[in-house]
Amino acid sequence: MAIEIKVPTVGESINEVTLVKWLKKDGEYVERDEVIAELESEKATFEINAEKAGMLSTVAKEGDTLKIGDLVASIDDSAKKPDMPAEKQEEKPADETKPEKKEVKAEQKPEKKEEKEKAVKATPVAAAILADKKVEPAKITPTGAQGKIMKSDVMDALNSPGRKPGQAMFSRDDKPEKMSVLRRTISRRLVEAKNTTAMLTTFNEVDMSAIMDIRNKYKEVFKKQHEVNLGFMSFFAKACCFALQEWPSVNGLIDGENIIYHNYCDISIAVSAPKGLVVPVIRNAESLSMAEIEKAVLELATKARENKLTIEEMTGGTFTITNGGVFGSLMSTPIINIPQSAILGMHKIQERPIVVNGQIVIKPMMYLALSYDHRIIDGRESVSFLVRVKELLENPELLLFGKDPVKSLLEL
Repeated sequence: MAIEIKVPTVGESINEVTLVKWLKKDGEYVERDEVIAELESEKATFEINAEKAGMLSTVAKEGDTLKIGDLVASIDDSAKKPDMPAEKQEEKPADETKPEKKEVKAEQKPEKKEEKEKAVKATPVAAAILADKKVEPAKITPTGAQGKIMKSDVMDALNSPGRKPGQAMFSRDDKPEKMSVLRRTISRRLVEAKNTTAMLTTFNEVDMSAIMDIRNKYKEVFKKQHEVNLGFMSFFAKACCFALQEWPSVNGLIDGENIIYHNYCDISIAVSAPKGLVVPVIRNAESLSMAEIEKAVLELATKARENKLTIEEMTGGTFTITNGGVFGSLMSTPIINIPQSAILGMHKIQERPIVVNGQIVIKPMMYLALSYDHRIIDGRESVSFLVRVKELLENPELLLFGKDPVKSLLEL
């Protein structure tokens, strides 16, 4: 009897998925609950399991776009499981073939040795560059006498990877590639954000000296005690949580003719994954400690890189933080992650001369950008929010209570 394997329901608003990869081949025997294929939706990557043991018959192909409920494959559960040990025994060569194998190996060894010697034939300077840049000599096309690799050959390969000597620098080749469901979704949502929100961006800058001093002083003991690195994201998440509770419209969203205000902070963290930008969510970040935030960031970022984020981990979020600084961005205008109303952009920390008490000093500075929906957030609120974040970051001790400890003691 053939068991049909169909695309399962993976989320309320998800209507189609892409078959990314078959993990089992057509005609292969699979065990019950064994993973047979990998699918990708607009929010996450997930797997399909075999409902019963049997012989797999694939229907869909890799790269196909499938609707929910479409047939992916079938499994013949009446098929007999192959006796692998017996097959291996039958296919095992007779003893009389062993000497022949040895002769083949003996003949091949001199060839491999000769090829290896030929591959590493290079001038001293070229050999030094190859070792320093960790480039395989076999990938270099030699132009020297008797096939010797010259310095110019190595430099050409490093400056123009993939180009053979004498080949034109310019190409007119095109490579069409079908957009994945995730990339199409990202494209649609970015255009939707631009077209449906009254988006503006306000800027400020923050002196990162205090945070960098804390990290330098406590990073080793922090990692030893909490088994996670002390990064910048926990400071920014904490600061944003305090500011979001003081300026609730930045943490709200428009739903038809209503404005929904959240009394919690579900912080979305923009992460660059192999298949595109994803924004997993840290739930109730306002209630988490610094170590708990760092652990959540590490876990979500790891899952994103391995394409293991679940739909639940990608859903929701009341405010987003994105860090373009890890790629070297000095300033940008991030796009709102709809239906949210605001997003904070972190950037590269760069030493710059600034004036402090009438004196020019060098400080590690970071530009901050807050993009917001002007329909729900006024200019006063957006600017005040960003100024508050700046104040909290430049005075990290305020992150304990959200205000000056002495003023808190005096109830001022």
